[in-house]
Amino acid sequence: MTESPLPYAEKSSQSTAKARTYMGSGTPDDPYVVEWDLNDPEDPYNWPNVQKWVITAQLALSTFTVSFGSSSYSGGLQYTMQDLGISYDVAILGISLYVLGFALGPLIFASMGEMFGRRIVFLVTLSLYTVFQLEGALGRNLGTLLSCRLLTGIFGSSPLTNAGGAVSDIWNFRERGLASAIYATVPFLGPVIGPIVGGFVAQNPHLGWHFNFWLMFAFSAITLIAGYFWTPETYAPVLLRRRAQKFSRASNGTIHYTSTYDLNQSKSFGKVMCINLSRPFLFLVTEPIVFLLAIYTSIVYGTLYALFSGFPIVFQQHRHFSPGEGGLAFLGIGIGITMGTASQSIQNRIYWRSMVKSETGRAPPEARLHMAILGAVLTPVGLWWFAWTSQPSIPWIVPILAGIPFGTGISQILQSLTTYLMDAYHVYFASAIAATVVLRSTCGAVFPLFSPTMFNALGDQWAMSIFACLSTACMPIPLLFWKYGWWIRKRSGFAYKESTDSQQSTPRGTTHSSQMEETVYERDLTTPTSGQSPTMHRKTLTIESVVVPNTGAP
Repeated sequence: MTESPLPYAEKSSQSTAKARTYMGSGTPDDPYVVEWDLNDPEDPYNWPNVQKWVITAQLALSTFTVSFGSSSYSGGLQYTMQDLGISYDVAILGISLYVLGFALGPLIFASMGEMFGRRIVFLVTLSLYTVFQLEGALGRNLGTLLSCRLLTGIFGSSPLTNAGGAVSDIWNFRERGLASAIYATVPFLGPVIGPIVGGFVAQNPHLGWHFNFWLMFAFSAITLIAGYFWTPETYAPVLLRRRAQKFSRASNGTIHYTSTYDLNQSKSFGKVMCINLSRPFLFLVTEPIVFLLAIYTSIVYGTLYALFSGFPIVFQQHRHFSPGEGGLAFLGIGIGITMGTASQSIQNRIYWRSMVKSETGRAPPEARLHMAILGAVLTPVGLWWFAWTSQPSIPWIVPILAGIPFGTGISQILQSLTTYLMDAYHVYFASAIAATVVLRSTCGAVFPLFSPTMFNALGDQWAMSIFACLSTACMPIPLLFWKYGWWIRKRSGFAYKESTDSQQSTPRGTTHSSQMEETVYERDLTTPTSGQSPTMHRKTLTIESVVVPNTGAP
């Protein structure tokens, strides 16, 4: 070994081997620290755009599939009640248990994705999700139906957290606007399309309500196959860990390597599991950004799922729509969600202007919030409109049109806030979004249970007015973060900070510059040990080119 002041040594003209400089001494106590090379082709940020868009499309498909499954069941509620001899309140449990699974699953799967990699978690959970759809398709009693809905909800929750993390893995902050908008939209677009398809399928005498489960089985099987071939591992800490392990094996164990993310990490698997599984709760109670955004998205999400039990009352009971026609009442919301997604191009232009004005070339995360501020206004407008035009004496098209501003608003809110969390928490985004998914899915599970009672006891107008009041009360939240988000992030132990002074004043600051994010964190939740890092020495180590394939195939 020879000392070298260069961060990376020159490639020898007489050898095909690469000379790279790694911090450390190559011993078990002081291993070489493996980082991404500059413009490293295995760094997901440097993958070809075509590959990244294929991955993004597959992630969106998986998220759409599981969110579609949450509501397609509701299209056949009338026939489920008749076939099983159950009440409306019991039939609604099929929706609530599925969404409750969305709340339970992220507690495990988000952290498992950050520990073992996104790909393995995707494939295992989607496989189980697909298998348990068969239980609903073949089952003929209430117990089988409800257990199927709970289990498919639990295993179907994985894309809701890990897909967003994967989007953050492959798109840097300059590029991720449209990709994250697509990811953030499908959890709302899927539930809107579900009742339309489910209603027409259930009322078809040749198909019946059980066919909805066969349809979900087919969708999930297609998604699983696409994920197997087209979704590689994207999580940088896992990729670097594999590279370090391959380097160690190539030296027959005589030289020791570790990834920059695993440096000083506890070797106790139990301790690491405990830290990772508790991380979403830690974010929820210690991070004001995560807590308030979780509250806001929970109210929006709960309101949407309340409509899945409220719309059949408003349109099928009071206006005598058929199940298929009742599903079409969601078209207004679907159109609005599509319009909200299209408006993301305006948000991207605003963000790029902020980048140009920034001295560092990176806009603050708050530059993502402009469309959320607009969406915070449109959402209550749509709800108030629907509330006081829902009576049967008013033409049916009027309340359906109210779904357009509501759908546009919720789409803009989720897109902007999801991207805001990506920029603010980056490497911990999966845990941050898991905290919000747990709370919003809990509301999505509970709201449909009491909303039918509200509609029957208070009437359509006053029941919807309560949801409109909740949405109106939340209007200032995006504006609050737009104005004071920088101040809150400055006092956070996990959020991104623009000022380089933060890094200098923090004894354990970590800069993940290898992925060109220039992100500064004060705490690494995967490093439970305290104290300073061991002293490292730069040495030039010549190794043969050893790469870890990034293809989707195993």
